[in-house]
Amino acid sequence: MLSEDELIEGCRKGNRASQKALYERYCRKMLVVCLRYSKTTAEAEDTLQEGFVKVFNGIKDFRQESKLETWITRIMVNTALNVQRRKLYLYPMVDVQEVNLPDTELSVSGIHFSQLLEMIQTLPHGCQIVFNLFAIEGFSHKEIAEQLGISEGTSKSQYARAKSLMQAKLLKESTYYERYGEAKI
Repeated sequence: MLSEDELIEGCRKGNRASQKALYERYCRKMLVVCLRYSKTTAEAEDTLQEGFVKVFNGIKDFRQESKLETWITRIMVNTALNVQRRKLYLYPMVDVQEVNLPDTELSVSGIHFSQLLEMIQTLPHGCQIVFNLFAIEGFSHKEIAEQLGISEGTSKSQYARAKSLMQAKLLKESTYYERYGEAKI
């Protein structure tokens, strides 16, 4: 197995074996990143492919100030956002004036990862993007607003709506789990 430095150097030289090794090492993790921003597996796979093209084209500029995986993840998130940005005009994001959130937080124990991913994918488009950026990627609402060209208030309201929808889905799933003894997969 090639070291990270050997992978980077081989990819910089355009070595196909190094590119294949890099792809195989990171493709599964990066597909999960892409799936969080996509509605379908096919869309996520297209984003993954577009992202790896950017990785291979841009690796010559990688300064190795961070881990390679971190750099690739950032490229995948930005690629997924660009894909979604192209479609954003189809899905209006509006400020939600009043959001009723439950007083209690829900645990996700007993819920399989694939179910959580599916729940995220069923969120309305704007909510899905903001939820991923805030809850999973750790961006601030100000950063999200700048990236998506929306107001900070819209980012906050979309996140509140996404959180509320996710909590309702988790509650429904946990009720199923309590009633039937296992989570459906």
